[in-house]
Amino acid sequence: MNMRYFKISLHAIVGSIAALFLAGALAADDPMHQVVSGVEIYLGVMPAEQIATSGKMRGSVPAGKDYYRVTIALFDATTGERITDARVKARVSELALSGTEKELEPLHVADAVSYGNYFRMPGTGIGIYRIRVLIRRADTAQPVETSFDFRHPAS
Repeated sequence: MNMRYFKISLHAIVGSIAALFLAGALAADDPMHQVVSGVEIYLGVMPAEQIATSGKMRGSVPAGKDYYRVTIALFDATTGERITDARVKARVSELALSGTEKELEPLHVADAVSYGNYFRMPGTGIGIYRIRVLIRRADTAQPVETSFDFRHPAS
């Protein structure tokens, strides 16, 4: 099964973040999916309060309002294999602002790896956030860079 023909959907990252499901749909027009320099990049954004209300992972979910977990899943565009050896950073900012940059921590669930961290994204202003992603792999000299636009659900 070739992963580039499927769209990933980061469903429930609740509790111990036990679920990362692949949904069967073409990814061509998915704003949460890009192919850059041979790497398929899938973005998931989930409110931290949904993770916190599950009753698990209380220590690692930030307290307070407007926090979201930004999760990136990476695949080799040719083979469809999951990329598990990357260092990933993301900068989340409202349009035209500098924002916050953080290392996305690898998360191992079963045999799958994704990368994520929490960012504060208040639903103020125009409510559009730019999520810039920088991916470094040990076997590649040039990093992969891209960005996604995310519309805050409150806008």
